[in-house]
Amino acid sequence: MTDEETAKIINRLKSIEGHVKGVVKMVENEACCVDVVNQVNAVQAALHKVSALMLDRHLHTCVTTALRSDDSVKRAQMIDQIMGVFNAREKLG
Repeated sequence: MTDEETAKIINRLKSIEGHVKGVVKMVENEACCVDVVNQVNAVQAALHKVSALMLDRHLHTCVTTALRSDDSVKRAQMIDQIMGVFNAREKLG
């Protein structure tokens, strides 16, 4: 991952961190439950975007390298790893 890509991911995560702190304040101040749920949904969407960006990078670097490799064990491990990510996402969704 390039330094610029890493910086963008870190900035997104810091923004999400600030958003979560805002949600904590909302709960502490007994904000409307629906408003809190809406903000939690926004945080989840932002985290999903970070996850998608990280997965995209992984697919274009590590996975591509592994699949082009002559090492069949390495290729199989990478496929298993990616399937694990998709299976975990399916359980959450």
